[in-house]
Amino acid sequence: MNAASNHAKDRDENPSRSQLHPLKRLLPYLGRYPFMLSLTIMALLVAAFATLALPFATRLVIDKGIAGGNVNEIDIYFQSLIGIVAILAVGSAVRFYCVFWLGERLVADLKRDVFSRLISLSAGFYDTHHSGELMSRLAADTTLISSAIRASVSQALRNLVVLFGGLLMMIITSPSLSLMVVVAIPVVVLPLVFYGRMVRRLSTNAQEKMAELHQYGAEILSNIRAVQAFGAEEYVNDKFSTSNEVTVEKGMARTKARAFLTAVAIFLVMVSIVLILWYGAHDVINGEMSAGVLIQFMLYAVFAGGAMGSLTEVWGEISQAAGASDRLSEFLSTRSDVEEDPEPVEFSEPIQGKIEFKEVSFSYPTRDEEAVLHNVSFTIEPSERVAIVGASGAGKSTLFQLLLRFYDPLIGSIELDGIRIDKLSLDELRDSFAVVPQEVSLFDASIYENIAFAKPDASKHEIITAAQIAQADEFIQGFTNGYDTRIGEGGQSLSGGQRQRIALARAILRGSPILLLDEATSALDAGSEERVQLALEDVLKGKTSLIIAHRLSTVMNADRILVFDHGRFVEQGTHQQLISKGGLYAELARTQLQPDLTDTEQSSVDEEISETAVSD
Repeated sequence: MNAASNHAKDRDENPSRSQLHPLKRLLPYLGRYPFMLSLTIMALLVAAFATLALPFATRLVIDKGIAGGNVNEIDIYFQSLIGIVAILAVGSAVRFYCVFWLGERLVADLKRDVFSRLISLSAGFYDTHHSGELMSRLAADTTLISSAIRASVSQALRNLVVLFGGLLMMIITSPSLSLMVVVAIPVVVLPLVFYGRMVRRLSTNAQEKMAELHQYGAEILSNIRAVQAFGAEEYVNDKFSTSNEVTVEKGMARTKARAFLTAVAIFLVMVSIVLILWYGAHDVINGEMSAGVLIQFMLYAVFAGGAMGSLTEVWGEISQAAGASDRLSEFLSTRSDVEEDPEPVEFSEPIQGKIEFKEVSFSYPTRDEEAVLHNVSFTIEPSERVAIVGASGAGKSTLFQLLLRFYDPLIGSIELDGIRIDKLSLDELRDSFAVVPQEVSLFDASIYENIAFAKPDASKHEIITAAQIAQADEFIQGFTNGYDTRIGEGGQSLSGGQRQRIALARAILRGSPILLLDEATSALDAGSEERVQLALEDVLKGKTSLIIAHRLSTVMNADRILVFDHGRFVEQGTHQQLISKGGLYAELARTQLQPDLTDTEQSSVDEEISETAVSD
């Protein structure tokens, strides 16, 4: 079950979570803009008090002006009434602008902070959280919060002032009629609060279904070529349509519930006002109060009732915003599995590139019952070129993941130049490495931008030079727009070999003292690979390099070869030494070269391999 579903379940099972306290977590964001916040509160109070002044001014018009028959007084009272309306209009306009401004700024800051937190979390977090779901949740939740702050929260605060101010003025105007209102309030409020909780649960469920739908759609679109290659358009469209209908049904259930809540609120409030006015009309006829007083009380009752009704309408939106704030706050409070030392060590001199694995064992968080590395220990000397070989699943790529601290070992430690890497800051550690991963990650941007990603302040000359070394410049110049060519999401407009060479150019541009190559030339043809290997000779000089590869052409020239089998470090040596041992490496070499030879022919091949290694 995903995280969003867990939150929904918790809220359904724990009514206390339906409170609005998560909105308090947004207050520090509002506190960043004290002037606008103060101006908003001031405008809100001015508009609310102007609203409350209208009934009193209306009473004066009726009792003092119309009933008194004095034309001059009528003019003054009506002019005052117009002045109050003008103040109400200006206050409302300023409130609207300030609240909108604060809402936009708050959401922008919140998005930035949540995104910053998400990109700082370890790879283990993304093993259990879908990136499409995270971005959908970020977009949907911030939209809810923005809408609530710009409209619902603003209205709620204004209506709260009008509600309590109206109730106070009702008591001052007519205590007897106000007593009837006090009796009517529980009859109106309690059913609305109870039903409002149900509306919130329906709203949360609808929001979760919407996030799941967006997640599925994003996943399909990011893998559209696979969908089309297997002719699965109808299947995924049916599945999307089914999920979409479920989302619509959940949304309609929420809408029906909110519509019914609105109808109940309006009916209960307005019936209460009518009954109270009915009683007040008898007092006017009996001479116990003036018509102006009754009109004043009526207007305050209408304002208070309208404010209460409006509060019930926006309650659902505010509750959704509270839930959204809760979820986003959880992202902000999520701690990475890979934590930086609060007082990191710094390298006292330029990095030499000595790497030591000391009894390292590791399993991935999603497969903790299956160890990927078992008690691995080895040392790589500065400027040494080391190849890492083994069958698929032997744990080779995991070594790189641990070196970069995407994960931390369960047991053991890793050192760089004699310093445990968990004592270094992540920035300083990762600045030490340039990586060409097995799965090339490119962005929907120009080739220039993709290469420059490794070093944003690089000059054009540096970028072109890196591309030339990676044997990428020739095909790039062949495009109409050259380095300005956009390559599509994931670089899908390029071939596998082209993507690999751009990734290699990116690593060369970075210029780090340690180079990690994970099947860096696997997608190249033999001719291109040979040219890249020759070009890399100069790049690798003076650098520590770890090379994961299956092709012997990449492995044979390494200073040393480390052989892994099912997560265990089983043997090491040069190509010739390992062939002579007749162990796992020799078996891998024979299988790759001539898998169908007889034993006699195989022995001949072994001798040929050894002779080739000597000549090299």
